Amino acid sequence: MSERVERIKLINEKFTDEVSPTFCLAKWHHTTIYLHRGQTHSCYHPKPHDIPLQELRYDPSVLHNTPEKIDERIQMFNGEQCGGCQYCWNVENMGGDHISDRMIRNASIYKEDRLNEILYNPPDFKVNPEYIEIAFSNECNFKCGYCHPMHSSSYYNEIKKHGPYETVKNHRNDIDWFDVYTEENDPYLDAWWKWWPEVSKTLNILRITGGEPLLHNTTWKLFDDLIENPKPSIEININTNMGYTPRRMEKLVKYVNKMRENRSIKAFKMFSSMDTWGKRAEYMRTGLDLDIWEENQDIYLRGVKSHLTHMVTFNVLSVTSFKDYLKKMLEWRAKYEDVIPNNLGTDEFVRKIRFDTPYLKEPIQYDMHILPKEEFLPYFDDILQFISDNQDEEDRTKFSALEYERFRRVRDYFASEQYDEDKVREGRIDFYNWFTEYDKRRNVKFLDTFPEMENFWNLCKSEHDKQD
Repeated sequence: MSERVERIKLINEKFTDEVSPTFCLAKWHHTTIYLHRGQTHSCYHPKPHDIPLQELRYDPSVLHNTPEKIDERIQMFNGEQCGGCQYCWNVENMGGDHISDRMIRNASIYKEDRLNEILYNPPDFKVNPEYIEIAFSNECNFKCGYCHPMHSSSYYNEIKKHGPYETVKNHRNDIDWFDVYTEENDPYLDAWWKWWPEVSKTLNILRITGGEPLLHNTTWKLFDDLIENPKPSIEININTNMGYTPRRMEKLVKYVNKMRENRSIKAFKMFSSMDTWGKRAEYMRTGLDLDIWEENQDIYLRGVKSHLTHMVTFNVLSVTSFKDYLKKMLEWRAKYEDVIPNNLGTDEFVRKIRFDTPYLKEPIQYDMHILPKEEFLPYFDDILQFISDNQDEEDRTKFSALEYERFRRVRDYFASEQYDEDKVREGRIDFYNWFTEYDKRRNVKFLDTFPEMENFWNLCKSEHDKQD
């Protein structure tokens, strides 16, 4: 067992003994806030919920401390597995030694004073979180299939033009039931700027997401504000699809270097999205050009000389080609090993380019569990074996023990989880209907891109035809 994995388990044993076996610090100290639609959640696993606008007028901290979160905090104190956090309970309820994201977050956030602040205050105590992920707008140049028009203006415009996907039960993408605020007229954005002077005093990490945040005026306004009013205790993170012109990436590099040189911030880290590699990745993320993406990655890594993390959303379309992505990961790690200084210390677990492998839960047509296990489990075993064959804890160009453990839980969850027949059938019918319509709207061809999935496609088609 690696030192990091051992630390994760020890800290969670402490929480089990002192608080409860379901306690998660992220429910207090992590928050994701979508200002353009007035919603929040503690991390990206629970569904977002509405921020009460009326309460926000009197207390801008309600951007994070909503009544729903406070209720879930109370449940965690009582040792209950609150409904919104099912993602982690799925992993933990498998038993054995699997490590859930709850456990990883607890270890990464833990400080004695944070725990004591929670323990010695009433359950409805309103905390200023140490970590905020925030979206200023839904403006985006991509329309990833499993995303939603609420998060992408390009997706929104597609639905506005063609209408929702009416042939599916899940992920129709109707847009008539919600409003999206612009940066020029957003009461939640106004509340953010009111909260910023107070929350920035205790904030450790501010992570900017989207949409595509480098297309948002507020992102650059925040950078300018940090240069004029330094916050040397705050680390800035940004989620970006890296699908824009290299000139925009060069602009970001200049801002980052200026903020670091002026000590306006503590550090800067960037995160980009990638679910597999090759033509399958471009099919999944409409708008993605891998040549541009890889050029922007190079500009960033050489210009800023800092680490980069890839955010993987492992889904039904990742399975057959994910090893190709892992081969690229090893190639990049070797390529940039001498370019990027080890400015995160001597921790042997720090890789210059990192990745995580959370699995997608919905919509069901993208859920790996609709795949026939006998046919597709060998892909998972092959991926896990590839990671194992190239694992070396002390070599930063190889895979780490934690990266192995993260994919092992994906493999084991795929192997062990059994949906009922009706749910699988519904998912497969939606798969066929969804990608049939997807191909028409986006001028692509599923079977040309995924020829190895032809048997599965025909299986889904047969389930569809049985309805007629």
